[in-house]
Amino acid sequence: MARSTRKAPRITLYSTRRCSHCRQLKQWLTRHGHRFQEFDIESNPRALKAFQRLGARGVPMLLVGDERVDGFDPERLKQLLG
Repeated sequence: MARSTRKAPRITLYSTRRCSHCRQLKQWLTRHGHRFQEFDIESNPRALKAFQRLGARGVPMLLVGDERVDGFDPERLKQLLG
């Protein structure tokens, strides 16, 4: 069987520690074997600025490659990540 040569998209998560939907999203990504980089917008001023530049209003906010996903949306994630 040939292995896929398609590179996994970069996944960036903007979150806060108190956010229950952020925790659910992290668990979903981990359970499905997706690596991601997380930025806490409450404790990281640079992350907050990037989050604001993207026009985001709430967490979790996820970037999958160039695609943005606001909130925890498993169906959208399945479309983007397979």
